[in-house]
Amino acid sequence: MTSLAFAPAAFAADPTPSSTPSSSASPSATPPATMSTVGGELLGKPGTQANLGSDAPVLPKDISARSWIVADAESGEVLAAHNAHWRLAPASTLKMLFADTLLPKFNKDEKHKVVNADLAGVGSGSSMVGIKENETYTVHDLWLGVFLRSGNDAVHVLSAMNGGVKQSVADMNAHAEELQALDTHAVNPDGYDAKGQVSSAYDLTLIARSGLQKKDFREYCSTVRAQFPGATKKGKNGKKTRSSFEIQNTNRLLTGASGLDAYQGIAGVKNGNTTNAGATFTGVAERDGRVLLVTVMHPEKDEHNQVYKETASLLDWGFKAAGKATPVGELVPPKGADTDTSDGDAESTAQPKATASASGGAGGKAVAAGTAEGSSGVGVALGITGGVLVLLAGGAYLVNRKWPGSKDRGASA
Repeated sequence: MTSLAFAPAAFAADPTPSSTPSSSASPSATPPATMSTVGGELLGKPGTQANLGSDAPVLPKDISARSWIVADAESGEVLAAHNAHWRLAPASTLKMLFADTLLPKFNKDEKHKVVNADLAGVGSGSSMVGIKENETYTVHDLWLGVFLRSGNDAVHVLSAMNGGVKQSVADMNAHAEELQALDTHAVNPDGYDAKGQVSSAYDLTLIARSGLQKKDFREYCSTVRAQFPGATKKGKNGKKTRSSFEIQNTNRLLTGASGLDAYQGIAGVKNGNTTNAGATFTGVAERDGRVLLVTVMHPEKDEHNQVYKETASLLDWGFKAAGKATPVGELVPPKGADTDTSDGDAESTAQPKATASASGGAGGKAVAAGTAEGSSGVGVALGITGGVLVLLAGGAYLVNRKWPGSKDRGASA
């Protein structure tokens, strides 16, 4: 068995900035010598960590990301990682934490009329879904705007419903601590570049795993396209009508793009791209009954869709390496999770305290239903409901087990 621990290479400077202005300095191109050891000692070391058996496939050689991780979504085993705990700007992948924190707070049918104050503070150049003041939206509409279009306007409206941006950010940070996502610090709710706003590949994977326990989170993040309410107009006869327009998910492994096929088995989760963060992405996919989570942060190669290409390469490797590579760490459960591995009613016995599921689903044209338009590869959505992995395919449920126990719940500076 070969153990690999590659020293970090010297990285180039940040790629050409996007249209989103940066409000914080670019991070150092060299990872810290010591990082958090949540999930295992190896995960706190810089460089690539992998423990490959003689029959395990070699890691892909074309990965340029500053940080990445490949983990089994069900067992929590980390199959390989590179600078897993390096604190970097997360961009819109931070919206996973926003959603995991706020989704349980509102019924999806609840309605909200937008006022000007709801949209205050949305950053210049932000991604928007197109919310208009004085128009009424359901919570369901707003979450579609968050997940599909990464709409910062939708995030700010939901934040306003939650008592404001300050309250929502405080809730997010408290939830991150509950999840043991201790590399994460939110400054705003939408991932817009801000000084001190950081997360890590490890934390984003933890957050995604928690979010995927919620039915509505799963359905929103796997929805390819949906109709979104437009503006209300008054006709010549004085009658008011409101049209809708189509929005499509910006996750290119879900939808495909020019020169990039939709990834077979993909079921979410969230992408992001800002000046400071570069491109970031967390994806989840299922193949032959195994579900993997991969997070990729800031590829150095400045090529179109590079973050998706590197994610796909790591997913391909992970499916081939499963059962052949010795894990180098684990995804720890939330502090309040029931880690009892005995049999029982998973829905009622293994629910983390801070991640109670909201009732109801997201609806829309979702991968879960196998009816998504514009997707060439998916037919399976997944859940980790109450700490138990559930695969949803044609109504069949495959329950594996509860949250695995954690050997190391601490962290180093």
